[in-house]
Amino acid sequence: MSKQDYSHEVRKHRYLWVRLAFAALGTLFLLIGIVGAFLPILPTTPFLLLATACYARSSRRFYNWLMNHRTFGALIVEWRTYRSIPWRIKLVAVATMVVTFSSSILLFIHDWHLQLALGFFCLTMAIWLYQIPSRDHPHKQSS
Repeated sequence: MSKQDYSHEVRKHRYLWVRLAFAALGTLFLLIGIVGAFLPILPTTPFLLLATACYARSSRRFYNWLMNHRTFGALIVEWRTYRSIPWRIKLVAVATMVVTFSSSILLFIHDWHLQLALGFFCLTMAIWLYQIPSRDHPHKQSS
């Protein structure tokens, strides 16, 4: 993937203190997104999109770095361009959620009310995630 210059998309705020606040928030959201890549209860993509938006108001360098990032850049560009999530990432996210929630329900939560609530939450999140389009869906009919 060749590096592209996305500087034309950056609209820096005119006040330095606001740019610094956006840069700090962008870094915080980026860190939360990275943690979310390893914790199934915490979504990665929304936090990466928030970080991107913050960097777009604060720093051309950070914005370009994130948009061209080897791991996260393609995911951000895919969402911004097509409003879709790659099929493989969607399957991994749903599978990880199911395994994590199931183990929590079976091993750690003993109150059946909480087990039911957790199961419903997992099912709702999985359905929502599954309904987000994937351009590279393997069984999708080509027109």
